[in-house]
Amino acid sequence: MIDGEDIPTLIEWAGGPVAITRLINSFYDRVEADELLSPFFPGGVSQTHREHVSSWWIEVLGGPARYTERLGGYEAMLTHHRGLGITGEQRLRFATTMSQAADDADLPADPEFRAAMIGYLEWGTRLAMANSQQDAQPIAHAPVPRWGWGVAPPYQP
Repeated sequence: MIDGEDIPTLIEWAGGPVAITRLINSFYDRVEADELLSPFFPGGVSQTHREHVSSWWIEVLGGPARYTERLGGYEAMLTHHRGLGITGEQRLRFATTMSQAADDADLPADPEFRAAMIGYLEWGTRLAMANSQQDAQPIAHAPVPRWGWGVAPPYQP
């Protein structure tokens, strides 16, 4: 077990911002080819969108708060999902596709990292789905989450 003071952030463990950018590009490459998710992006996923989502994930996983500083933080992300009417099937496909993209992007495959990542995916996709419904009454202001290891920090012999 790693000493409590030496536990890296998820972004550090993943390989830094470059690794997360690779993840997001791999994810959106898959989304563009997916019949259930591609309709959210008619004409494809722009480079700007990919960069913004990369900034969000980098911040969430413990990197610099650039999404908050430059793009509006939680409120901006919430606005992007309002009114989309994300279904349960689309939410699950999103989470599954992101997990597959983590393999494509060669992110660490250890159970601890993947469990933390999937934990965020479950939380984030369920929140996005709930807030995307026509009758949603989302919290108006919240901080961008800073996801951690949860109950299983990285194991190193």
